[in-house]
Amino acid sequence: MKFSQSAALAFAATAIAAPSPTTPQQPRQASAGCSSAVTLDASTNVFKRYTLHANSFYRAEVEAAVQQMSDSSLAAAAAKVADVGSFLWLDSIANIAKLEPALQDVPCDHILGLVIYDLPGRDCAAKASNGELKVGELSRYKTEYIDKIVSIIKAHPNTAFALVIEPDSLPNLVTNSDLQTCQQSASGYREGVAYALRQLNLPNVIMYLDAGHGGWLGWDANLKPGAEELAKAYKNAGSPKQLRGFATNVAGWNSWDMSPGEFSTKSDAKYNQCQNEKTYVSTFGNSLRSAGMPNHAIVDTGRNAVQGLREEWGNWCNINGAGFGQRFTTNTGLELADAFVWVKPGGESDGTSDPSAARYDSFCGKTESFKPSPEAGQWNQAYFEMLLKNAKPPF
Repeated sequence: MKFSQSAALAFAATAIAAPSPTTPQQPRQASAGCSSAVTLDASTNVFKRYTLHANSFYRAEVEAAVQQMSDSSLAAAAAKVADVGSFLWLDSIANIAKLEPALQDVPCDHILGLVIYDLPGRDCAAKASNGELKVGELSRYKTEYIDKIVSIIKAHPNTAFALVIEPDSLPNLVTNSDLQTCQQSASGYREGVAYALRQLNLPNVIMYLDAGHGGWLGWDANLKPGAEELAKAYKNAGSPKQLRGFATNVAGWNSWDMSPGEFSTKSDAKYNQCQNEKTYVSTFGNSLRSAGMPNHAIVDTGRNAVQGLREEWGNWCNINGAGFGQRFTTNTGLELADAFVWVKPGGESDGTSDPSAARYDSFCGKTESFKPSPEAGQWNQAYFEMLLKNAKPPF
């Protein structure tokens, strides 16, 4: 996740994802959808009934990566990654076109994960993942982005959907309010998130609102304002019943339950009790409940298998030495944590390492950042192979 150096108390500990039983990945099935309309009960953990679908877009990326491998054993392991459930990022208006094809092979017992990510002035504290819409283009966000996604989901009532709503947005308003870019984006973020929650409140949808991670909103000073910021969006959306809670560690590196945490010996660690995502889910979840918002969570474990790689908790870009983490499972060991999921597609870059590029962010030039790396969202074959080799559990 992205946040500025100025947010000194917004950084957090990470830790290694402890192995837990993994839900067996189902082979791809030809039949799509159910025979009747799907209704998801947001008061329950729907992932106990539905397997996170291995979407066709990431499958195609992985299959193309396999073709580039000369090592047959590595290629065989890589092929298994294509069967892991992961989220499809609808990170631009153009990329909404990925949605219809991705719906064609979703069987009735699977749920299609989508990331809603295109707010005006998106990711106001980072250059690498800035969006296409400018501050002030909220009407475009509503009509050309959210409304189009809503229309497609309504046209497929027999398919179940799990949505992560706008990574990086509301957490940035809590910890990066000193940045002019975030100040300018604030009203659009708040209105846009509320609009997304309200319009996407459909019977066959379950929603999780992004809450950064334990190194961001997990600091003692950030817990209450962070929970209040999310809860305000929830209430401004009319308290949509299909919102289940929050998403953590999206595109992040933090461990699930390493104790003591990776940065627990830092001098400022005493100001953050959330030294891993397990503690964060419990602690922030309690704050959300107090603020009046549903508080169950999903945790991104897509790239958090290896710890001790970062110099600072806030370093987020293409961390070198990382590995694929725990595959989809509901066996989290914590009632508030619905599932471990892969939200960030491993192999897609966080941002370019080229300092001459327009979207170069200095975080992508850090000592611990993998180089060379292409623009955000573009495939990095070498990075994918590294994630595969360092996977825990291994493939």
